[in-house]
Amino acid sequence: MTGFKSLILWLVILPSSVFSQAIDNTLCYKAIGSKDYIRLNYENDFFSATDIYYTQGINLEWVSPVIKRFPLVKLLIVPFKTNTQYGIAIEHAGYTPTCISHDEVLLNDRPFTATLQLKTFSISIDTISKRRFSSTLSTGVIGQAAGGMEMQTSIHRWLHNITPHGWPNQIHNDLALNYQVDYEQQLIRAGKVFSLDGDAIARIGTLSDKISAGGTVMVGYFESPYGLGNKNRKKVNVYLYDHFQADAIGYDATMQGGLFNHTSPYTLPESAINWFVIENRAGFVISWQNIYLEYFRTQITREFSRGRPHEWGGVQVAVGF
Repeated sequence: MTGFKSLILWLVILPSSVFSQAIDNTLCYKAIGSKDYIRLNYENDFFSATDIYYTQGINLEWVSPVIKRFPLVKLLIVPFKTNTQYGIAIEHAGYTPTCISHDEVLLNDRPFTATLQLKTFSISIDTISKRRFSSTLSTGVIGQAAGGMEMQTSIHRWLHNITPHGWPNQIHNDLALNYQVDYEQQLIRAGKVFSLDGDAIARIGTLSDKISAGGTVMVGYFESPYGLGNKNRKKVNVYLYDHFQADAIGYDATMQGGLFNHTSPYTLPESAINWFVIENRAGFVISWQNIYLEYFRTQITREFSRGRPHEWGGVQVAVGF
């Protein structure tokens, strides 16, 4: 356990941390009390009637005990081995400037870029002390190989929307390799109707770096997110949640370009990045038996000096086995 504590301390005091994964399904308000499930997460700023910045994210994940045999799992930190979920996910994210109808670069704006990643993760639960610890290894690519131009163009064509321009100026291909750890602690719980949890997150890698601190309030009727193999899955769980998070940003390749490839036609300089960002996510969840449904909205403060606050929404659907 000493080595484990040392690693956490080392991650927390790093001058940079890890940002870039827009979708994070490891925190308590996303908890599914089963060791076997499939979940689809879709995010888009269409829900907020915009088409800028973080414009779309898709994540398909599979959680199952058999994934413990996956080779990359050996690189994960698993402190509570008796109550642990193991999963893998494919995630795609796309980012654009404030206008997608121009062929030329929009200076002082967000560059076009996309990421494609394979995530390998574990969620360990201490059911006695009401703690959750998650670790995630993300491997993939940022740049043309992620297919952002093709995906956004296809979606806009299906919706009879404006054809995106400017993607030829996108950030060029580079390695996307990140490692993230999440720690959560239940602070207050009132039966099955209220809970307050605190959390800390640290990420490091080539795609982005960040450390975060936040908290989650859940109100409704729900089983504890600090348990697995819930025997009451036939009961309906209905709750609202709000998750607040403050981020200290160290590096973000979706704005600054990849760590190794410096040939991108346009990126934002380090001086333009806002190194402190606040996020808030609120959602509504209903689950019954093996079905989980969620709708949410996320707001974020300006990520770069001439940027705007941004908002997007999303839905999640999960099926347990």
